[in-house]
Amino acid sequence: MSTRNLDKLFRPESVAVIGASNRPNAVGSVVMRNLLQGGFQGPIMPINPRRTAVAGVLAYPDVEHLPITPEMAIICTPPRTVPSLIDDLGVKGTHAVICLTAGLGSMTDERTGRRLLDLVNEKTRALDIRILGPNCVGALVPGIRLNASFAHLPANLGKIAFVSQSGAMCTA
Repeated sequence: MSTRNLDKLFRPESVAVIGASNRPNAVGSVVMRNLLQGGFQGPIMPINPRRTAVAGVLAYPDVEHLPITPEMAIICTPPRTVPSLIDDLGVKGTHAVICLTAGLGSMTDERTGRRLLDLVNEKTRALDIRILGPNCVGALVPGIRLNASFAHLPANLGKIAFVSQSGAMCTA
């Protein structure tokens, strides 16, 4: 595994949240709350085609209408939407994605889910996009006040790092 675009994933200067929501307990709502309450200093750009604002922040209808290229995007939308979102982000110039979406590779129709996962992996490689996920809790980087996750507790600032395949272990 290379280190390409890890800086965009773990030290982004701007973040887009695709699927941002005002619905309490929706993943896109929790992610927005975590980013805002965590104190991330860069632009946070919620994307929701049906809202003009999410969590009090101006929202955009799609990736194309973002005023700047987000260094990182967080995807909180259904599995079938992810491949085209990866295309849109690649066109925009985004190089890091956290895909919180569950179900890629393990949908009811396993073949469809597997095809979607393979397509996402193929597209991220071709577009030079580093991806964390799918089906992950996100990333927390307390040193830059980044809580790009749907964890229900913030991470404390300290001198250690913890990386785990298990979201349950990370949030315990």
